[in-house]
Amino acid sequence: MQELPPSAQRIAALLREQGHDQPVTMLSDSARTAAEAAAGLGCTVAEIAKSIVFRRLSDDRAVVVVASGVNRVDEGKVAGLVGALGKADAAFVRERIGFAIGGVSPIGHTEPSLMLVDEDLMQLPFVWAAAGHPHAVFKLTPRQLLAMTGAPLADVAQRA
Repeated sequence: MQELPPSAQRIAALLREQGHDQPVTMLSDSARTAAEAAAGLGCTVAEIAKSIVFRRLSDDRAVVVVASGVNRVDEGKVAGLVGALGKADAAFVRERIGFAIGGVSPIGHTEPSLMLVDEDLMQLPFVWAAAGHPHAVFKLTPRQLLAMTGAPLADVAQRA
């Protein structure tokens, strides 16, 4: 078995502390995008719980939206819930969240962030989330995601 990178080891330790029974899985190819992760796991893109990071303009706080891989996050809806948003560049994400873009886990952030969970994830029996590295993921139920993050459910998807 491939040894986990340090950032993924940190998530694996957090999962063990919480009694989570699913291991961190290393994919041979990148899971930087929802489509790449789904292809590597043999699941649907909807089952990928992608973490999108924004910067709240009023206080420079990180806002993390955990969304279904098939959904495009509606920035206007998110801003309506948390306040005006700006772009979170790679340096901001690394500093505030503690992970590289493409490997942002929904847990284990460097600083407390505002979080929202896409209500569409609740329709699925299981989802896969990044585990702190672009090749690392872990499996959990949407209810476990809510419990681990303490985040509220929200309508964050763009609708036609």
